[in-house]
Amino acid sequence: MTLPRIAITLGDPAGIGPEIALKAALAPEVRALCRPLLFGDRSALAAHAAACGITAHIESIATAAAATWRDERVTLVELAQFKPGELAIGKVAAAHGRAALDSARAAIAAALAGEVDAVVAAPQTETAIERAGIAFDGYPGFVARCTGVAEEDAFLMICFERGASPASMTEVRIVHTTLHVSLRRAIDLITRERVAQAIRSTHRALRRFGIAAPRIAVSGLNPHAGEGGLFGDEETKVIAPAIAGIQAEGIAAEGPFGADTMFLKSGYDAYLVMVHDQGHITAKIQAFDRSAGITIGTPVLFSSVAHGSALDIAGGNRANPGAMVAAIRRLAGASRPA
Repeated sequence: MTLPRIAITLGDPAGIGPEIALKAALAPEVRALCRPLLFGDRSALAAHAAACGITAHIESIATAAAATWRDERVTLVELAQFKPGELAIGKVAAAHGRAALDSARAAIAAALAGEVDAVVAAPQTETAIERAGIAFDGYPGFVARCTGVAEEDAFLMICFERGASPASMTEVRIVHTTLHVSLRRAIDLITRERVAQAIRSTHRALRRFGIAAPRIAVSGLNPHAGEGGLFGDEETKVIAPAIAGIQAEGIAAEGPFGADTMFLKSGYDAYLVMVHDQGHITAKIQAFDRSAGITIGTPVLFSSVAHGSALDIAGGNRANPGAMVAAIRRLAGASRPA
């Protein structure tokens, strides 16, 4: 059986991205699941390896198509992003923001070309990207632009495991109808069409992950899902009609439910929320360093860890690659060749 090829980008090279990418690529669990291929600047990767005391034989190649995955080497698609002395570990700089997105863009291009089967991105730093003068509202929109998909058709699904013991663990998947916009703007974006498209994209993604008949719970926007119109009418005018239309298409979506109690409901394969904090707060409280985001609705399987670049501990060999390993595990299962 041929293992899937997973591209792993270094993220912000001044943060923990290179460290967790390298640790993940070296992990026996990851090597048993896929053929990992790093994307980024060799000098940045080498600097983090040295600072963290990680020994690795790094083999640089020019394109993903040239990868051979020989013995225990770590294969890197080398992107020359820094001049000597330009990288400043632990600092915010425009060059770091450009490098993070450059690595992601190159990995996405490789996926579109069929050279890799999926992409996992290490964390970026939004401030560094902003200093580089690049408009960035999160990876779903970025992946959409790179793949020629309308931005409104790309959504973020956060995934993590929940349970009292390893034997009782279940997968939780949270999809966001809106993401990195102001709350005022998010309310304007919540239309029947967008809610319906988010449900459709969730349904297709779940089918791709091997769930034959997905069930999707949909949250409301207002407290208690509007309480019958007492606290807002978006549920009755927008969300409920969108769900009804989706149900007519044969998709098992239910709601709207109050976002504060919806995650207690069992039997659902995914939960769709309306705004960023409805999903992110739940995920980060329950699985801060074990959750990963998957961009759905685009032709490329793309995931990114849900935690930040942790500039304060970069280069200290303190970063846990657990979220990245979990992201790789999910995408390896979804992209495994037949």
